[in-house]
Amino acid sequence: MTARFTGRTVLVTGGGTGIGRAVALAFAREGAKVVVAGRRAEPLAETVALVGKEGGEALAVTADVTVSADVRALVERTVEHFGGLDVAVNNVGLLVPPAKVADIPEDDWDRVMATNLKGVWLSMKHEIGHMRAHGGGAIVNISSNIGAHMRLEGFGAYTASKAAVSALTRNAARDHIGDGIRINAVSPGPVETPTSSRPGESAGDKAERMRQTVPAGRAGAPDEIAAAVLHLASDEAGFTVGADLVLDGGITA
Repeated sequence: MTARFTGRTVLVTGGGTGIGRAVALAFAREGAKVVVAGRRAEPLAETVALVGKEGGEALAVTADVTVSADVRALVERTVEHFGGLDVAVNNVGLLVPPAKVADIPEDDWDRVMATNLKGVWLSMKHEIGHMRAHGGGAIVNISSNIGAHMRLEGFGAYTASKAAVSALTRNAARDHIGDGIRINAVSPGPVETPTSSRPGESAGDKAERMRQTVPAGRAGAPDEIAAAVLHLASDEAGFTVGADLVLDGGITA
């Protein structure tokens, strides 16, 4: 059986760690050529090495998704190296220290909005610019169950940014399905990555907290999020447009 993404090129922003790395590896296992992007070269290189160990092909490109010229160059480099861009996964995200709305430092607000919202918009802008001129493609944005589907005290900046990502995804999906580009989102809950751990929390304490707060009794695995992303990007989801798939173990059910 031919792998689902054989012959396709996939771009994953935030591909150096966590969900982004899991997504990159999953696409490579399904035959895709993968470009991973982010601000730090070292973790990107580690992802590329892991893909190579499994017999896949990947390229690392350092880029800041809040800078339009960087994102334009990222898409151009992807196309130059692998010959096209078929799928994009916009995964870069930032979480700042919790603070009530009136107490959020303005710099924190600006950083979250620049990374989580503007970064997704700029990524889509340049990805779509290529895709609609070359026969279409698929885009999956990584949102969050926090903000897009629930509120959490002290996370006003993050919730606002992720709610906006969900809304922007649906609007972009309506705007560009006529261009042959399917756009959807995935909204994970707590996942077994450092982002979901509290400062100084042991693995056992975290597991107990998940048992008490997540109806499924545990955090999600990065591979579970990756599986959902691959489904939305695949031909199997050809009639799925503007969806926001929540993967949070029942928290927002």
